[in-house]
Amino acid sequence: MEEFSVPGVGGIIVKDIDGENNILLQTRIKPNDTSEDGLLEIPAGKIRAFESIFDALIREVKEETGLDVVEIFGENLSSVYENNSYRVINFMPFSCSQNIIGNYPIMVFVFVCRAEGELLAFSDEAKNYKWIPVSKVKEMLEGSPDTFYPMHVDTLKKYVNC
Repeated sequence: MEEFSVPGVGGIIVKDIDGENNILLQTRIKPNDTSEDGLLEIPAGKIRAFESIFDALIREVKEETGLDVVEIFGENLSSVYENNSYRVINFMPFSCSQNIIGNYPIMVFVFVCRAEGELLAFSDEAKNYKWIPVSKVKEMLEGSPDTFYPMHVDTLKKYVNC
């Protein structure tokens, strides 16, 4: 039987803390997959059928972190075309990663965004939410990339080197 890649969306959530750019990282909870359980990640998840990618990002960030997305960088560059009972959104993510070998056939479109609100103590999918300065994330990626969820490593490297 033919298998297809699952579309997903993720957010590099940024926040200025004392004049320094920070990124929200969380610890992945996957008790049934010891190779992924405990890895650092950004909030991300699957896109529901016919859900816009931006609505999926807002929903996933809220579900995983408790935060409300208030700005998605690049959303203003998107367009919607409607014709012949179709509504199609054209968008440009910050980065996109596809798992071509591994546990799960997923493709994740990542956006940089800002969010507000109170962080959850934990969720079913993540815990240990931390705002980490970009300079520290860069050090962590250079010194211990294997502590991050593989789908997010190159995307985070791209962001911290901007």
